[in-house]
Amino acid sequence: MKDRVSQIQANESWQKNLAVLIEHQRLRSFPAVLEQFLSTLCFFDTILLLTYKESLRPILVHPSDPDEQSDTLRQYIKHAYVLDPLFHTIKDGQSSGIVRLVEIMPDSFKSTEYYQTCYQNFGLVDEINMLIRIDEKVTFAITLGRKASLDSISRSELNALQEFYPVISALVRQFWLAQSGEFLQYGRSDGPMKRALRTFASGVLTQREREITDLILRGFSSQAIADHLKISVGTVKVHRKNIHTRLNTSTQAEIFTQFIAHLNSLEDHH
Repeated sequence: MKDRVSQIQANESWQKNLAVLIEHQRLRSFPAVLEQFLSTLCFFDTILLLTYKESLRPILVHPSDPDEQSDTLRQYIKHAYVLDPLFHTIKDGQSSGIVRLVEIMPDSFKSTEYYQTCYQNFGLVDEINMLIRIDEKVTFAITLGRKASLDSISRSELNALQEFYPVISALVRQFWLAQSGEFLQYGRSDGPMKRALRTFASGVLTQREREITDLILRGFSSQAIADHLKISVGTVKVHRKNIHTRLNTSTQAEIFTQFIAHLNSLEDHH
């Protein structure tokens, strides 16, 4: 495989590189060849291939070598994904196209405990996601991460990704059609996660307060929550005060800690 993958070179014509990618479209080697192909279109430090399937946690397709999977990535797949802007973008119905994290993240995302304790550890300054809709229940995501040394993606690089998006989408669908069974057998149910979201503080907070708690954890400011729920900022602030009083917390970090503890207790009994 390495000999064939090495045939993809930045100085080769895109037709030759694409031909190599097509040859691998239904093989287990496809993700590695796709990584090489994408590297001829734009620069990136990290790449993840994940599928988001209804009723399952995200399934990591690439990198498949455990030595290439960081503790932060494992934390993300285990439970942190539920607070990720990309996850919610897909959950809310956007399952195709190219989106940058900066375009979809809530206004106070970088102040969230999720950002501080998980996402920040990826060390990225830009994240570009190619979303490919496989079917009604499955979305395939190619996540390209750039660290400080590279800075943000350029317009020409984005244009190159846009230009090849239809072809890459078609090839990814063929790959998933051929290989999905291999990955789905390792998929873990997201049942405890859904129950955690549904039941967290259910005996303490009202339905509206739980809704606002979810938005707080995801990084929405009081103004953004007000806009999202079509209520006044003053009303949001009253709810926030009541939430902290009823949960006996004073910071978002303490709410996050309670949520993770609640989730872990459900998983222990799953």
